[in-house]
Amino acid sequence: MGVLSVQNEAVQGVQRGLDGLRKNAAEIASADQLNKAGQDSDLVGSLVDLQQNKIQVQASAKVVSAVDSVIGTMVDIRA
Repeated sequence: MGVLSVQNEAVQGVQRGLDGLRKNAAEIASADQLNKAGQDSDLVGSLVDLQQNKIQVQASAKVVSAVDSVIGTMVDIRA
């Protein structure tokens, strides 16, 4: 697996995590309204998923940073 494909996967991981965070935030924000309407909402599940997505974004961002460092080192070696 090349450096650029690793970077691409990491960027996609950040995007997936951010999409999940948006979804979780919407679920949490609407939980009170759903409960008032008599519908059940899984607030705890949404909070757990929110934390998981946060960790995914953080981990993927660290991979992007590491790839950036590797590319920088490769450029320095070539120069």
